[in-house]
Amino acid sequence: MKITLITVGKIKEKYLRDAISEYSKRLGRYCRLEMIEVADEKTPDNASDAMDEMIRSKESGRILKYIKDDAYIITLEIHGRQLSSEEMAAKIEHLGIQGMGHLIFIIGGSIGLGKEVLGRSDFALSFSKMTFPHQLMRVILLEQIYRSFRIIHGEPYHK
Repeated sequence: MKITLITVGKIKEKYLRDAISEYSKRLGRYCRLEMIEVADEKTPDNASDAMDEMIRSKESGRILKYIKDDAYIITLEIHGRQLSSEEMAAKIEHLGIQGMGHLIFIIGGSIGLGKEVLGRSDFALSFSKMTFPHQLMRVILLEQIYRSFRIIHGEPYHK
């Protein structure tokens, strides 16, 4: 199975880059992992709704260039469906059984995803009703994908 993460913005903090690197290495025995970063737009403080929409639209255009027609798209959204670790593992396993060989997870920028990307999503996933920094979500998502594969393979890790 191929897993692609498409994310908006660069990771500047070394501790986050180190964590991302560690989970990427761990995932290597379960899947082919690809990580794509697209440029983020500068978001002025107190931007209007129209300005926010324009920014999301520009970022969406960059994201959509990397979406493959045969991939299953999972967007991270605050209003998406929350899954337990076991449910996420079951979803990944079920998609694989159905022949979905390529899953793309998309994490938006600081003001979320544009309607162009949301309209292409096959599944909206939420990790919490709380808001997390989008850079930290990369680590959390990779950890949960790794945990899912450990659960699928019946390996110790999940408690």
